[in-house]
Amino acid sequence: MTVTIVGSQLGDEGKGALVDLWGGDADVVARYQGGDNAGHTVVEDGDEYKLSLVPSGAVRDKVGVLGNGCVVNPNTLFDEIDELRERGLDPDVRVARRAHVIMPYHRVLDGIEEEAKSDSDLDAGTTGRGIGPTYEDKAGRRGIRVGDLLDAEVLRERLEYVVPQKRALAEDVFGVEAGEAFDVDAVFEEYKAIGERLQEESMTVNAGEFLGSHVDNGENVLFEGAQGTSIDIDHGIYPYVTSSNPTAGGAATGTGVGPTVVGRGEVVGIVKAYLSRVGTGPLPTELTGDDEDLADYIREKGGEFGTVTGRPRRIGWLDVPMLRHAARANGFTGLAVNHIDVLAGLDEVKVGHSYDLDGEELLTMPATTERWGECEPNLREFEPWPEVDWSAVAAEGYDAIPENAQAYLDYLSEEVGAPIYAVGVGPDRAQTIELENPFQQ
Repeated sequence: MTVTIVGSQLGDEGKGALVDLWGGDADVVARYQGGDNAGHTVVEDGDEYKLSLVPSGAVRDKVGVLGNGCVVNPNTLFDEIDELRERGLDPDVRVARRAHVIMPYHRVLDGIEEEAKSDSDLDAGTTGRGIGPTYEDKAGRRGIRVGDLLDAEVLRERLEYVVPQKRALAEDVFGVEAGEAFDVDAVFEEYKAIGERLQEESMTVNAGEFLGSHVDNGENVLFEGAQGTSIDIDHGIYPYVTSSNPTAGGAATGTGVGPTVVGRGEVVGIVKAYLSRVGTGPLPTELTGDDEDLADYIREKGGEFGTVTGRPRRIGWLDVPMLRHAARANGFTGLAVNHIDVLAGLDEVKVGHSYDLDGEELLTMPATTERWGECEPNLREFEPWPEVDWSAVAAEGYDAIPENAQAYLDYLSEEVGAPIYAVGVGPDRAQTIELENPFQQ
């Protein structure tokens, strides 16, 4: 059986906690897109693990796979694996040979290009880790794949083709001095050694065949998405988007299993009980002006600072049209709602129930970001719920959640058209209340 975990908003929904919870019933946990910009945080018995590339299931001692839809920074991968080993874990991570590799020149160019955009409205708020430029080279058919690192002759050939192009871009277009990141010999020696380590540790796989065999053998596979639906390059708020497909369809193309395999399984949308966003672009329900103090309070209480970047996130009320859009694009069979504890004790709790655009009520997001930015939210107010001992609530179960918070959850379930499988009331695994296990549906 398969379960696909998808962010239903703009990323930062707390997907890692659910991957960790349900990963205990999975035999394999596979990432299907993104790179070391993912920023998943897993807390177990008070121990915090911050992972940007290694699948979250590694904390559960599961086989982790980085699928072909991922872009891989091998140095980040090795650093995270080595750190987990130092903390007493033994991560088993495999990398798709078809996955593209983030090269040194990608990271340099990412920083240059983001700096060039910083004074414009096109700044996407990237992590500067070379994700976008790597996906650009993948689409431009000049990328270097993990499998290429295993063959020194092929690697040299690929580098001699692409590196002079990147050096010219840096020097002639951006006017910067090209350093070692644009030196064929230096890059070749570094990545040849990386390929040797990958081979020595038997880390590379044909992902579709590897995962398909597990499914065929009746094992459980959990597909772990990064980022969120509204920053999907096709279905998000373009151009303020990531460079890949976090939506459920990406689980098939990003791993090599068929869409019918993903479609026969469960697709669980992860929802944060309010909205947060790193980067520029519209945000209709954003708390600004007179509500800035409230935004600061939620940001501090919810720890709304980027796992990878440390940047403070923008805060808004929950955007329900965004959730309806995500439900349609992904086909959610269930929801997990996190951070209802962060909203506890407020004087008011609101959601953006719909939009007003040119006098018309819209229940879902417009297709263009410009039109989305023109939307005014129609806010619906809920009775607030009190601050309680959330650890005790987690131990007692769903019925212990304050009544007004349950009404909020019921509303979300009804509007999205999917039952609630879990509710997060704190960062630790033990603080997630499980109503349904998707592997047992």
